Amino acid sequence: MTKMIPTFILCSLLPAFSLTLQAQSVKKEAAKKETAKKESIKNESAKNESVIKEASKAETSQNLAIPAFVRDSLDSYVEREMQKWRVPGLALAIVKDGRIVKLRGYGIKHTGVYGTKADSIDEHTLFMIGSCSKAFTATALASLEADSVLSLNDKVTKWLPDFRLYETSATQQAIITDMLCHRSGLKTFQGDFTYWSSNLTRKEIIQKFGANKPVSAFRTRYGYCNAGFLTAGEILPKATGKEWENVVRERFFQALGMTRTVALAAEFDGTSNHAKGHTLYDSKVLQLPTPAIDNLAPAGSIGSSVHDLVKWTAMQLDTGKVNGVQLFKKQAILRTWRGETIVSPFKNRLLPTHFGLYGLGWFVSDYASRQLLEHDGGVDGFTTTVAFLPEEKLSVIVLTNTDANSLYASLKWRILDAYLQQPVKEYSALLLANAEEDAAEERKRLTEARSKAASNPAPALALKEYVGKYVHPVYGEIEVQASAGTSNANSNGNSNGGLRVLLSHHAQSTGTLQALGGNEFLCTFANPTFGIHPARFEAVSGVVKSLTLKVNDFIEYDSYTFEKK
Repeated sequence: MTKMIPTFILCSLLPAFSLTLQAQSVKKEAAKKETAKKESIKNESAKNESVIKEASKAETSQNLAIPAFVRDSLDSYVEREMQKWRVPGLALAIVKDGRIVKLRGYGIKHTGVYGTKADSIDEHTLFMIGSCSKAFTATALASLEADSVLSLNDKVTKWLPDFRLYETSATQQAIITDMLCHRSGLKTFQGDFTYWSSNLTRKEIIQKFGANKPVSAFRTRYGYCNAGFLTAGEILPKATGKEWENVVRERFFQALGMTRTVALAAEFDGTSNHAKGHTLYDSKVLQLPTPAIDNLAPAGSIGSSVHDLVKWTAMQLDTGKVNGVQLFKKQAILRTWRGETIVSPFKNRLLPTHFGLYGLGWFVSDYASRQLLEHDGGVDGFTTTVAFLPEEKLSVIVLTNTDANSLYASLKWRILDAYLQQPVKEYSALLLANAEEDAAEERKRLTEARSKAASNPAPALALKEYVGKYVHPVYGEIEVQASAGTSNANSNGNSNGGLRVLLSHHAQSTGTLQALGGNEFLCTFANPTFGIHPARFEAVSGVVKSLTLKVNDFIEYDSYTFEKK
């Protein structure tokens, strides 16, 4: 029998009972929510832990993808090798698969100051990049071809009617491509003594370029030619109505966001945060002024930083794309990569390459079975390199502020080898040993020559017989003068400190002549990059006929013989 609750009592208990039920319901709901919250937190925590683990795995994977040399040893290696090579400052960039692996500077901007952060090289420090400028010139012209403005097969005379080479047939055949791939028939650096840091205009250099007698038949051999690139660059104003410097500023620097890059050497010293150039002169690190090379601008006047050049190589690696947008036509980029001239048909004894070609502004080769595009640059005080492997999506950029080192190239190869898992080769040590051997021979040569000059040997003729004007078919005129206060001694008289050479196109590079006996003198140029070399007069029956001068190989390999007027 069920026990019944009286109606009045039940009615009086209902409100309290209802409240109790509500309270219990609220508690249960709160408990559910709390449980759900805890479960959610637990799940989120697990999810976050998973994300963190995955991120950690990805980071670990990325780090493992970086070669041990680059990940663990690169900085100490660079700093150690810089000391060995006596490199004041260096900037380095490595980009792999669109990710910046290394972007930093080492050392100092110039040797005149030490010790403050402002003196230190960083990723924004500007260096003169020399012939790494050539790819900008070639890419500009290839882009105009892609836009049907011109053809790289156009005759040079179509755009520059006054253009002339030494041989008429070469003049008639020469096309823009010939100028961009070093197949004019001249030898490497031929004519550069005439042009380099001279007072000649661009037009005058092109005229003198044509006065050089070729050493090879037209288009048969490679010969690195700065004047050829100048000639090609001077077609840009004809095709666009804008000077070369404005074309590269607008088409490349502005388009790529290379905000600190300058087109001309004349702009370089006016920038903030730029390096000064250096050389080794008389075994000492010597700071140099920025060279006046804007008359050869399309061949080498750009100043840039690793930060800006990363943008240039990223565009190259993506064949014209910038942030996914096809900013430059792919066909134009690939056109510059195509090998045109054989530089070397042989396997390299030092590098994993089997041949070398020159494209349009790029050296092209195989490197451990990958395509390598690269170019080095050298101007007074600076040596640089820009290189990339399209198949590996890898680029390496090294900039240094001394022209007396091979570390810039050694470092590039060492990094490429690390990424391509090549056997370790100490390129820097090998090249440094060669450089030190060469430097020892140079010191010996200069010591002997100076010792001979100090003994005050008599020249073969009275000094006045050497005085006069001399002319070379390409360079033009020079003058040999007697120094102020010099007596024109006869063959038995005091000889030294009495003559100097004035170069009509290089006012800052006067040469001081010290007699070495006979008709030979030691010529010390005021411009350190021209060097210290013997100067030889030729005389017949006591009459001076000519003077032969030599400058450093860094400028030109051959000597010049000037006929006395």
